[in-house]
Amino acid sequence: MMDWTDRHDRFFLRLITRRALLYTEMVTTGAVLHGDRERLLGFDASEHPVAVQLGGSEPAELAEASRIAADFGYDEVNLNVGCPSDRVQSGRFGACLMREPDLVARCVEAMRRAVSVPVTVKCRIGVDEQEPEEALPAMARAVRAAGCETLIVHARKAWLEGLSPKENRDVPPLDYPLVYRLKQAMPDMEIVINGGIATLDEAAQHLAHVDGAMLGRAAYQNPYLLAEVDARFFGERASPLTRHEVLEAFLPYVQRELAHGTHLHAMTRHILGLFQGQPGARAFRRHISENAPRAGAGIEVIREAMQKVSHLPAAAAAQ
Repeated sequence: MMDWTDRHDRFFLRLITRRALLYTEMVTTGAVLHGDRERLLGFDASEHPVAVQLGGSEPAELAEASRIAADFGYDEVNLNVGCPSDRVQSGRFGACLMREPDLVARCVEAMRRAVSVPVTVKCRIGVDEQEPEEALPAMARAVRAAGCETLIVHARKAWLEGLSPKENRDVPPLDYPLVYRLKQAMPDMEIVINGGIATLDEAAQHLAHVDGAMLGRAAYQNPYLLAEVDARFFGERASPLTRHEVLEAFLPYVQRELAHGTHLHAMTRHILGLFQGQPGARAFRRHISENAPRAGAGIEVIREAMQKVSHLPAAAAAQ
């Protein structure tokens, strides 16, 4: 998610789940080829498994960007064919590419030739006037023929005319059954479903029909939701860190980044939802929101905020 799942957020989320596959925010080929690669692509080794998401439509540029990303050590390269932002449309990438499955296939072929890690595609079920029953299978067949084995489907249309990027995340109706039917029609392809999934129970229900479930905003706004992922979906026996233990483990990273010139707010903005539903959560968020942006703010802001949150589970605190 652009401006959300940056390297600070991914390091933080990895403290909560060891097994979930994490994705970067989308990075354009132009930025990778001509920008500050370390800032755009650099990540902590603890983030594995982690996939980089690229935006572009020129096969040669995507191939080179994929090669660069693979050299950084990413476990997967994902091509975004689903983002509906105005900036993406003007650059001829993202959701507008749903209209050009043959071009997407050529991009996938070039990317696959450039790297040895998996190349995957994330798409919508269609855009604007397209009929999803035709557009989604057409995209799936095209990229499968190009060697893509995993398709991640945001189960909404993208309306490039008439809806804002924010509205495109909520207004178009979800069509999960269409994604289920795609899996039935293409059993040899890994199909991952995305869009509107708010709980792990909902994710489990989807897994009866498809191969994977991707959580976006739900995992960002309530990150401790991911604490059950390892045991529930991967059979891990180790207990997850408590919320306070997560923050204690996050502090050395924060201190290190502060020493490198990173502003505290750039990191703490990702932790505001950690205590969602817990006693003191509002005071925790308020303290960080008011104090982290201040010049010279350090880890004491997080420690002070932690003191405002009960160590007891919400149910126990209510007794």
